[in-house]
Amino acid sequence: MIEGASLRIAVLLSTYNGESYLAAQLDSLLAQTHQNLVIVVRDDGSSDSTPQLLKDYAQASPDRFHIIEEEPKNYGPSGSFSVLCEYLLANKSALGFDHVIACFCDQDDVWVKEKLALQLKCYLQVEGCDSKPVLVHSDLEVVDESLEKVADSLIAYQGLEIERNRFPHLAVSNLVTGCTALFNEALLCAALPVPKHAMMHDWWFAMTATAFGELVFIPSPLVRYRQHGRNTIGAKQREISETADRGLVRRLLSLEHNKHLVDVARQAKEFDRHFGRKLPLKHRLALFLATRMRSGSAIFQRVYYRLLRRF
Repeated sequence: MIEGASLRIAVLLSTYNGESYLAAQLDSLLAQTHQNLVIVVRDDGSSDSTPQLLKDYAQASPDRFHIIEEEPKNYGPSGSFSVLCEYLLANKSALGFDHVIACFCDQDDVWVKEKLALQLKCYLQVEGCDSKPVLVHSDLEVVDESLEKVADSLIAYQGLEIERNRFPHLAVSNLVTGCTALFNEALLCAALPVPKHAMMHDWWFAMTATAFGELVFIPSPLVRYRQHGRNTIGAKQREISETADRGLVRRLLSLEHNKHLVDVARQAKEFDRHFGRKLPLKHRLALFLATRMRSGSAIFQRVYYRLLRRF
């Protein structure tokens, strides 16, 4: 087995108008205890000083940065990360890779300095890690705009059931926060191209890993997850006690059609179109139930959702 310290990692960073927080993130990347890395950056059409900030860092550390030079175009987070993934595969030799190991990186977070080292160690403990799709993700510490702690654990803060990590569960609910994900070339090759009907790139990658390989969770918070007014998704605290119970009952009895479940159904249909014949029967049944959530009936939507939750 190759020693972790000798493995090169591509940190895939997509930026967009990130001048307020980007420097702190770049500093945390350069301070990683695992030093064999290259930060592959694509700017998604910023109108602020982000591109110049990236050039300044690249000039100061030219061996650590690779900025994709192209005409500015805004694809959005999922589209931009997909471009980064495809670029990495197409240029892996030029970037110094025999076998790609990569991770997603958001511009506004701060990484714990041992993040990459701990994830690599976990990755190398997966049997057959070089030959099958593997994704390693972790918990996060929730912080405010000034990096003051809001919650020790995003998993607990949002009430995520991290143990529900099998494919039927991932088909209806994502557990992977993209900025914590480290993955291998086998997963890149399996998951790409990320289609436009995918909810987010990290969800698509998580589904692919659970369908064909392995999804591994590290309970330690390895990212300080900054919350501010421009988060694409962000952390939402779970409702508790009777208020949450009443809210759940209202949602279950509501006749309102759930747009989110329609989007989940669309993603499931797309996953089945891409991979259906390669999947075992149970996975195909899960996708079938998930696609039924396109139903115009809110009641049937929730019936299919509950069936999937019981897999």
